Amino acid sequence: MVFSFICVKFAEKQDYFLTNKDMKRLITLLLTATLTVAAQSARTITVNVNNSTNSARADVPVVIRLADYGNVCSALVMKGNTEIPCQLDDLNQDDCFDELCFLANLKGKEKAQFTVTLSEESTPRQYPARVYAEMVMSNTRDKKLKKNQQNNYIEAITARGDAAYTYNLQHHHGVDFESELNGIRIYFDARQTLDLYGKFNKGLELKETQFYTDDEQKKRGYGDDVLWVGQTFGLGAFRGWDGQQPTLVEPVATRTQRIISYGPLRTIVEVIDRGWLAPTTAGNLSPVHMTLRYTQYAGHRDTDVDVMFNRNVSDYRFSTGLVNVKGSEEYSDGKGLRACWGTDYPATDTLKWKPETVGLAVLVPRKNVASEQPANKDNYTMVLKIDGNQMSYKVTYCSANESFGYHSAREWFDYLKAWRKEVDHPVTVSIQ
Repeated sequence: MVFSFICVKFAEKQDYFLTNKDMKRLITLLLTATLTVAAQSARTITVNVNNSTNSARADVPVVIRLADYGNVCSALVMKGNTEIPCQLDDLNQDDCFDELCFLANLKGKEKAQFTVTLSEESTPRQYPARVYAEMVMSNTRDKKLKKNQQNNYIEAITARGDAAYTYNLQHHHGVDFESELNGIRIYFDARQTLDLYGKFNKGLELKETQFYTDDEQKKRGYGDDVLWVGQTFGLGAFRGWDGQQPTLVEPVATRTQRIISYGPLRTIVEVIDRGWLAPTTAGNLSPVHMTLRYTQYAGHRDTDVDVMFNRNVSDYRFSTGLVNVKGSEEYSDGKGLRACWGTDYPATDTLKWKPETVGLAVLVPRKNVASEQPANKDNYTMVLKIDGNQMSYKVTYCSANESFGYHSAREWFDYLKAWRKEVDHPVTVSIQ
């Protein structure tokens, strides 16, 4: 509009030939108009992040809702003169960004200030990937492809509730994702179990191994599957509770897995169960729609789990927990943190596979813990209650193979106690 106004004003001159003086004026006006439009399409905010603890914090997620800032197409985050990687996420998949995320490194007691410029122009900045997510189906046309080189990539899949065998629809049996420290896949069936990939070294590996590490990759120090899950919770799967035992997520009208965000700082995947006939506290089955959102941040071995329902589910009980790894040692603080450390074969083929030692943990807000069940041969179970229609919890694990991790039950449980303190004392974020 400013450009059109300038052109009209010059067209109104009786002499249509521009003098040098006129040309200089025109260039000046056009530059001014360009800067004005750019200023109008950008907004700068100040984000203050306060670490009130004495401990240094690394890769702390800072998430800003964008609903109040108009149509944001790109963002720039600065700490002083240093550019901080960030990402924009479209959570509801309507082609508009809903959240900005960046990761902060803070010293003990540090109060850090970040300048964030939000713009309606341009496209999101690109940064090196620190997380990875993948959904892939087997390429049955190219028979020469190795098991870990499949290339039929997909972003979402939905199966009807009466589908015969959804477990094999995806190549590695469900969506997988990772940070530099961990790797998880979620089975695409009624178990919806989290199965685990153990690493020797920090880094991203799933794009190359696809959870099926070959002999050459093993020689080069790549990790592999480290947990047998069967029908158990594995690592913190969310399920129903019939008053006596956990129930699988079935029957359902449809079951969906999809990738919401690929990174570079966090990956977000969702598991959606429509029309799940879940047991209520009254003992009857009543359908609900459930969305499980898993968020994996870079630099983290823990994973956030958000559970969302389409209506109030206060009259239901649910469950989560951990597989009772053979011979495992248990830890519980009686306040929602439950863990174990044990060793077992990750598959039934004990000739091909070696025993793997893992540490597992689930951390549930105390208000959501209805009871903690005694361990049985399969699981360490926690019964859950929800006041309303949503709750959140965290899961985490380690493999004793790690060169950077923990190698005994004592080390693992000590780490979890420190981790719990971090979770209970999050950084505070204010925007001005």
